[in-house]
Amino acid sequence: MSILVWTWILTGSSFALYIYIAYATRAKSTGDFYAAEQSVPAYMNGMATGADWMSAASFISMAGLISFMGRDGSFYLMGWTGGYVLLAMLFGPYLRKYGKFTIPQFMADRYYSQSIRLLSLCCAIFISFTYVAGQMRGVGVVFSRFMGLSIDLGVVVGMALVFFYATLGGMKGITYTQVAQYVVLIVAYLIPAIFISMQLTGTPIPQLGLGSTITEQGAAILNDPSTKGKYLLDVLNGIHKDIGFAEYTGGARPRIDVWFITMSLMIGTAGLPHILIRFFTVPKMRDARSSAGYALICIALLYTTAPAIAVFARTNFIKSINNVEYTKAPSWFKNWEKTKLVGWKDKNGDGIMQIRKGKWDDPKSANEVKIDQDIMVLANPEIAKLPNWVVGLIGAGGLAAALSTAAGLLLVISAAISHDLMKGMLKPDMGEKEELWWARGAAGVAVCIAGLFGIYPPGFVAQVVAFAFGLAAASFFPCILMGVFNKKANKEGALAGMAVGIVFVAAYIIYFKFVNPAINNKDGWWFGISPEGIGTVGAVLNFATMWIVGKFTPEPPQEIQDLVGSLRYPGKLVAPPSAGH
Repeated sequence: MSILVWTWILTGSSFALYIYIAYATRAKSTGDFYAAEQSVPAYMNGMATGADWMSAASFISMAGLISFMGRDGSFYLMGWTGGYVLLAMLFGPYLRKYGKFTIPQFMADRYYSQSIRLLSLCCAIFISFTYVAGQMRGVGVVFSRFMGLSIDLGVVVGMALVFFYATLGGMKGITYTQVAQYVVLIVAYLIPAIFISMQLTGTPIPQLGLGSTITEQGAAILNDPSTKGKYLLDVLNGIHKDIGFAEYTGGARPRIDVWFITMSLMIGTAGLPHILIRFFTVPKMRDARSSAGYALICIALLYTTAPAIAVFARTNFIKSINNVEYTKAPSWFKNWEKTKLVGWKDKNGDGIMQIRKGKWDDPKSANEVKIDQDIMVLANPEIAKLPNWVVGLIGAGGLAAALSTAAGLLLVISAAISHDLMKGMLKPDMGEKEELWWARGAAGVAVCIAGLFGIYPPGFVAQVVAFAFGLAAASFFPCILMGVFNKKANKEGALAGMAVGIVFVAAYIIYFKFVNPAINNKDGWWFGISPEGIGTVGAVLNFATMWIVGKFTPEPPQEIQDLVGSLRYPGKLVAPPSAGH
């Protein structure tokens, strides 16, 4: 069967499963909608967290980034994985013991301030919309390549599916749907990696294949007998040097910037609201710890495989089209060319595709091949000439990754509007039925806005991702950490710290990304720190401001200090006072 038929079969079957699960687990109360009535088993919450975590960015983009950046791409692996460890150790169990629905609600009660609640929900909505725009665009790309639909129509289909199970099921429906989506995405990610590892190195474990030597079969696939018996990474380093790039295992970014970006990704990730709320869904504090362990195992399966996929894809991609006549280009290149995510310009008129260092659209550059890094994972099975069912499976996996995270993000937006803004601030006497109506309505509107971002993506979406991580690092992380571990942290310090952190990070990113992008390079950055890494500095400023302002302003009320103490020790939680004490 063709790739199209296999994709429709696999994707259609998975969609039918998601819809059935969402209907069977539909929410009947606000407790269901926001936190699945805190009834999700730890192992299932771990799988759902893994699906929520591994968005289109992890499934589609991360290996592509590593494939193009080489060693420098490692900060995504270290930052995102380390961020989850921080989140699991420092926040998860304590937020579960606190037992409420949203991060803005925790911030409001802990810092006895509605101003903190408003600022927190604004940050949560901004971060969530930034991410969901990328998810919906990823859905459109997958539909466009594998199912014969236009990108816009693909986004609409994705919108309809997410609208159904996000508004009907809430957290309860989303959680059980994400369990199924995790199974689909991890199987889709691992099977091509295992196939290609066997092809090139004879090793069925991709993580080991990355450091293995190329077999005779692998050399034949690469159409280069001289690669037999050589280490795969040495071969890729040689390929890079031949076409004018630095060695793949080398690095171009300053070490200080790599460190700051890694830290920014770690603490920014640990402050992402759509992951934090997952810990509210389990029955007990002990289950929150267990689900964090299960989630880390689920995440590690994909994250430890990503570098291998990056190297396999990079090697096969260059070998399959470099110095090849365009009329004899492999079928995968012609298929992806229709999506305009790959392309060729015959700059020297010889009819031969040449990959060289430099930008494809720069007439002075010798590079003639354009390839979007986001297609590397999706195109990888086709480049390696794997069976059509494997190619169709990767499409189903990409959709599962994008839709699972999109649903989690939309729930954050929904809860911020219905629970924190309407119920918490504007209409506190609202009944449960009316609040559930607001929650579903907000989710529906958010889906439509997210779809518009997918169909008409702003030109700066990729740049705003840096903004989102920097904002999370400079706002949520310091305040939640101090809120859990420091009884003396007060509302004045938290407000001042968040304001200083957010303003500094926003100003730095806006200046280098939008106002003066011409000097957005290591020579123009302050102390060699890029906008992607400035969130680390923002977090330090937030911590310092909270501590200094806290020394000169009144301590928190005694009941707040008792609440903080009871969060971290066994026993009953001291009931929090109402926000705005």
